[in-house]
Amino acid sequence: MLSKFSQRISEGILFTDQYQLMMAQLFYRTGVHEKPAQFDHYFRQYPEYGMHKAGYCINAGLEWLVDWMQNASFGNEEIRLLKEQKTSKGKQLFSDDFLGWLRSNGNFNSISLKAIPEGRVVHPFEPLTVIQGQLAMAQILETALLNQLNFQTLIATKASRIKEMARGQLLLEFGARRAQDRGAIAGVRGALIGGADFTSNIGISHILGYPPKGTHAHSMVQLFISMGMSELDAFDAFADLYPDDCILLVDTINSLESGIPNAIKVFEKMKRKGHKPIGIRLDSGDLAYLSIQAAKMLNEAGFNEVKIVLSNELDEMNIWQIMTQITQESPKYGIDPEHLINRLTFGVGTRLITSAGDPALGGVYKLVAVMNNGEWTPVIKISETPGKIPLPGNKQVWRIYNNNNRTTADLIGLSGEDINSMDVLSLHHPVDPGKHRTLQKDHISKTDPLLVDVLKDGQLIYSFPSIEEIRQLRNYDLELLDPGVKRLINPHVYHVSLTDKLWELKQNLIENMK
Repeated sequence: MLSKFSQRISEGILFTDQYQLMMAQLFYRTGVHEKPAQFDHYFRQYPEYGMHKAGYCINAGLEWLVDWMQNASFGNEEIRLLKEQKTSKGKQLFSDDFLGWLRSNGNFNSISLKAIPEGRVVHPFEPLTVIQGQLAMAQILETALLNQLNFQTLIATKASRIKEMARGQLLLEFGARRAQDRGAIAGVRGALIGGADFTSNIGISHILGYPPKGTHAHSMVQLFISMGMSELDAFDAFADLYPDDCILLVDTINSLESGIPNAIKVFEKMKRKGHKPIGIRLDSGDLAYLSIQAAKMLNEAGFNEVKIVLSNELDEMNIWQIMTQITQESPKYGIDPEHLINRLTFGVGTRLITSAGDPALGGVYKLVAVMNNGEWTPVIKISETPGKIPLPGNKQVWRIYNNNNRTTADLIGLSGEDINSMDVLSLHHPVDPGKHRTLQKDHISKTDPLLVDVLKDGQLIYSFPSIEEIRQLRNYDLELLDPGVKRLINPHVYHVSLTDKLWELKQNLIENMK
């Protein structure tokens, strides 16, 4: 069991990889540990889920990362543990002078951070987070930064796709039982940013200011039956205890022949007592067909506003299929498909909280510039895989909107470039030299710089928005995104491009390196 000490050590500043500290000591030994350096965090490709893939991502995790940075530092216990580490020959791995430097300087008070705000739609190759500061500490930051930002962005993206396919209907996250340990907690925040309305996870619900949501389990009905009572008795007991929050799980025995008829009997009793039933939940079987039949039975009993909650390994694909089937088949049974869809709530667990199909975002953290004689010097890394060559230098990202006020491209350029003064914008593909296009100024309605200042020399200079405000930003970006980019299968490729200056800088550095 983790004590408070163990939790501090495992989740504090030592939540990093061994090679980060080994490199930091090398930087110290060679005298460059305090040299200003810039690292960019970005991802190279969207999540791919097998038969379908994302055409965009939703940025998330920034506030929690900054909070961690402001509380993480090398204290006495961290230094003691590092002092005890040995080489394969039994010698002290980290020298006393290096550990002394860490004790005095081992925090993120020298770090400046720029980032694309949480909730914004983001794309491959553009820097989501820019770190500038002393080389050693900027290097040590890598592991925690990638861990926190990649995961919440991954889950926010999955939640957004699910919310889109649910046509904006209420979305509940309840994946804690199937999540990877306490990843469930950060996952909830990512899910709420991406599109989930509520979660069943009580603790983090209270921290984030959302009421937790839930119904009951099959075990309640099973227990009553094992004691010689009935499903109806179980429903009655639940309704008596929670008359204003009653959602009944109706598929323990048989949804259409037992569960829904018994739920209707309970709802009728509740109505006579002045209470309004909330809904039923279906957790197995053909959910589209059962939804239609449930709506028919409830309507005939006078409960045409009762919600129908669907669960059971849901994700964007099977919700899309459910919606399609309901739209096509409801009229055959005298059910208005739009009215039924507006009654639906989706409970999504395993496949959201684990990002089923692609459980990791391949975000990377690369050195792109160092300070020499008071000026930033761009640096580059060569790879036989062109997509793995980072974009050098200190940069900005602009979102370009066309005359229809839709986003047409994200343009990455060098910091200080004035793209608004250009009559023609040259857009280079970040990897493929054969792909290039131009945009005339009169075809552009506006440009929006995406990177904002968050930390300046360790000081917070940014006001973090609420999750509701982050959701509004997400909705704004999605509304202006071409529908083809949001498509589940074979989405359109959104244009991420480089300015002439950045493209030329990259090519020159590659040639010089060779």
